[in-house]
Amino acid sequence: MATTGERPDIVARGRLAALRETGLSAAADADMDRFARLVAEVIGVPIALVSLVESSRQVFPGMVGLAEPWADTRWTPLTHALSRHVVTTGRPLVLTDARLDPLTCASPAVPDLGVVGCAGMPLTDGAGHVLGSLCAIDTRPREWTERELELLQDLAAACSAELRLRIVSRHREQARADEARARAEADEATGRHRAALERSQLLLRAADALADTTGLADVREQIRELVSSDLKPAYVGLVLVEGGSTKRLRRMVDVMGGAPMERTYETYTLDAAWPTARAARENRTITVTDTAQLERDYAPEVAETFAALGLRTAVCVPLPGTVLPLGTLVLGWDHRHEIDIVEQAVLASLAGYTARAVERAQFVDNRVDAAREMQEALLTDVPSVPRLDLAALYRAAARTDLIGGDWYDAYPLPTAAQGGEESLAPAVLALSIGDITGHDMRAATLMGQVRSMLRQADLDHAGGGPARAVSALEHANASLNLDASGTLVHAHLRPCRVAEPGSWELTWTNAGHPPPLVVRPGGAVERLTAHDVMVFPGLNTPPRTEDRLLLEPGSVLLLYTDGLVERPGKDMDLAIEAAGRLLAAHAGRSLDALLNEIADEIAGADAIDDIALLALRIPPPDDHAAPPPRAA
Repeated sequence: MATTGERPDIVARGRLAALRETGLSAAADADMDRFARLVAEVIGVPIALVSLVESSRQVFPGMVGLAEPWADTRWTPLTHALSRHVVTTGRPLVLTDARLDPLTCASPAVPDLGVVGCAGMPLTDGAGHVLGSLCAIDTRPREWTERELELLQDLAAACSAELRLRIVSRHREQARADEARARAEADEATGRHRAALERSQLLLRAADALADTTGLADVREQIRELVSSDLKPAYVGLVLVEGGSTKRLRRMVDVMGGAPMERTYETYTLDAAWPTARAARENRTITVTDTAQLERDYAPEVAETFAALGLRTAVCVPLPGTVLPLGTLVLGWDHRHEIDIVEQAVLASLAGYTARAVERAQFVDNRVDAAREMQEALLTDVPSVPRLDLAALYRAAARTDLIGGDWYDAYPLPTAAQGGEESLAPAVLALSIGDITGHDMRAATLMGQVRSMLRQADLDHAGGGPARAVSALEHANASLNLDASGTLVHAHLRPCRVAEPGSWELTWTNAGHPPPLVVRPGGAVERLTAHDVMVFPGLNTPPRTEDRLLLEPGSVLLLYTDGLVERPGKDMDLAIEAAGRLLAAHAGRSLDALLNEIADEIAGADAIDDIALLALRIPPPDDHAAPPPRAA
């Protein structure tokens, strides 16, 4: 709800005006549909809605799982709108069984829309108006867990941030019109008018730049670049509130390292005697203009920091949040700087843009961190295998908002007993490298499922070879409607007793993946180019084929994903060739060090895609006294 004390009709007009400024109504919107899909996938419900309550109906710009005719029209009368209870109260609506709750038991939404279990979180604009709700709906009674409600609340906060950004975009269009009028008056205006125009341009750039940020470090960098060219401060800082019941402030440390005090005083409590803490605590702009004021009102380290940075004037502007400020934006000058009414308004607007960018960045960072932790937890260490050297490397993309589906795997396989006896044939080592299509949470999740299913297929079809295992994986993928697609190489490696002692036979199948590289003992590099089509449900895939190769002692095998060699505007074949030369030149090095060097040299520090590498070396016989391994 909006601020208390306002007349209800004024609040209603403000709410409807904000709703219009989002530009959303009873039409599908890609971003809102994405939020609905996230709710359905994360919470695990058949129906998810982004419901906005207009004056005479509720509309669904974001929707998953709703039946006809509502799926086509994307709106219902207010008689069906459980979200109006959220709009009226400003609080979440959580129902185990809507058929039994006195508030909703008579609602037509129960029989018409199939609503039984329902959880709706408020969607708000920057002024606190409740525009609608983000709804998770089950068609049967449901006891909502605390974790589910927390996730739904987080998603509603992110969806609210998107709505606010859309409103800001409408304001930006108005600001562009204001800029055009200001340009027409600039010929006769004074320097003050020209300054106001420059500040307007700053806000336009801020709206554009901050709308595209994806991480907190990116937000900090964009703010510094924006204000440095116009306001020309000597220092720009960003301090964010974090923690649960015990709130703390954390400085976003400048990666350029220009202010050592940011690490010295990186964290402090919300009630600390710092002007940044006071601005966040009291939700008002704090201006510091002289040392005497610092010594009188703040802790001794504040004056020391002020002097160390060479500042004469500083302003701390709170970042507006839904309930409490999200933190503080700090600008400092090394000279006396007068902050007039125009600049105060500019700084307040800039803080608003920054706050929305921070909300979105925190949401993205949290989801990406969770996905990366899940992904890296699945990529287990390679096994220790006698008579073989094994190493693997996984590197995330340089862009923090990208989550890849790259993976590797290596595991020993038991072979069948011979002649009815319990004696076992020589061990088989399975090797896999793959890349699931996509760069999101779903890709990371599917990666884990595909990796596990391929292991299971190997175990269920012992002795069947890698092509049989991949075919079984594809059958499970299609039967379970996982819709996982991508590329992979799957191989089996076993000791070869009929060739040179210490040799191993490699059998592999390639589903559309970049060719593995082999370095022979003499240094020659060979590409294993044989391949079949990629894994893609619905394709009429011919039977998977296998190829075999003898690896003599001293050979090195490298499996890799396309993130190593594929760059926009670059020749992929040349990158593969360069990787082969590097592999051959340093084939005797530690495999761990070698994989890092290949990733550094070929992909570089700013790789735009995830990278997975898996390397195997067969040492010369002199390096081993033990007999060939046998499976347990």
